[in-house]
Amino acid sequence: MIVFDWTLLYWISGVLLASIWLVPTLQLALHFSEVADLTQPNWIPPSDAALPSLTIVAPARNEEAEIEPALRSLLKLNYPQFEVVAVNDRSTDQTVAIMDRIAVEPAAQGKLRVIHVRDLPSGWLGKVHAMWLGAQQTSTDWLLFTDADCVFHHDSVRRAIHYATTTRADHLVLFPTAHMKTLGERMMIGFPQVMSSFAMRPWKVRDPNARDHMGVGAFNLLSRKAYNTIGTYEKLRLEVVDDIKLGEAIKKAGLRQDVVFGPDLVSLRWAVGAAGVVANLEKNLFAFLQFRVSLVLGVCAVTFFLCVCPFLGLLLAPGWARIPFAVAVAMIALSYTLTGRYMSSSPLLFLTCPIAALVFAFATLQSAFLAVRDGAITWRGTKYSLVELKKKA
Repeated sequence: MIVFDWTLLYWISGVLLASIWLVPTLQLALHFSEVADLTQPNWIPPSDAALPSLTIVAPARNEEAEIEPALRSLLKLNYPQFEVVAVNDRSTDQTVAIMDRIAVEPAAQGKLRVIHVRDLPSGWLGKVHAMWLGAQQTSTDWLLFTDADCVFHHDSVRRAIHYATTTRADHLVLFPTAHMKTLGERMMIGFPQVMSSFAMRPWKVRDPNARDHMGVGAFNLLSRKAYNTIGTYEKLRLEVVDDIKLGEAIKKAGLRQDVVFGPDLVSLRWAVGAAGVVANLEKNLFAFLQFRVSLVLGVCAVTFFLCVCPFLGLLLAPGWARIPFAVAVAMIALSYTLTGRYMSSSPLLFLTCPIAALVFAFATLQSAFLAVRDGAITWRGTKYSLVELKKKA
């Protein structure tokens, strides 16, 4: 009778996990500091600096709780030539009334223009159409696409434009600061930040020869020339993960792209509680995985192996076979520590990694299940046909 050597299996699994986690963790440790921080004094533009004209496009659908502080922060920006185009995308709450009320105030005159979308044209996603429509209203040198729940520091845009023009970037992404008020939010927002290190290297985005690209809905700043070069948002009209696809289009066009940190320059509360994060992820996850069930199942299996098995092995492996699992857990802890510096989160958050992984896997499966069941993705009250969306995947 053949006796299976479970100890050997533990050793193989543990060494594999430690090796896999070692690579992205070392990359974070060695290169994360290469990403510029706009809060540093060297990115304050001189008082007499000639800054280009700018249009800030803020699409909004049912944002009554956040739209007022967001718009007021934009109106207080310390920038010489800018206009805010706020686009109401068929809101059914008080968003419309709030936007119109702010637009007629003296402080908004010449700075804020409000546009109302009554009907969504076929072949468009609501947010993408709103951003495209907003950009059509002006011909400024630069465009900044942001979300209607983001609050801006008064000097944020000056610093970002100064950085972009100094480094000759065509597209600049500023990582926003997420205000997390519950452990569930910290757990579910911190987890994807750590896991993204397997797929994205922010410090390589500026390298024209690297495949890495980036896009963040809270802050996509690009020159008008770059925007026109990629065919405007009209080319992305059915992209669910429009911010990432914008970054991909910029990189494929051979344009210069960069990403920066800037703690509290742009801030938002992305979701309320772990359930809120899961609800927000449901729209994007299946689309991010190209609407392929096989990829969904593969991602869930890999997530379980990478994020749950190290902790299980540390508890269950016999004797010295726990060592490689301990190394894997240590790498996870270090990854959380490195990314946590820019999220103001505790290094101890790594202890929530296996729970977050299981919740993330559930959100991924649910995203795919709901889309396949309904034949559509539903977001903010609008259904988008899966058949039509797959044509663009």
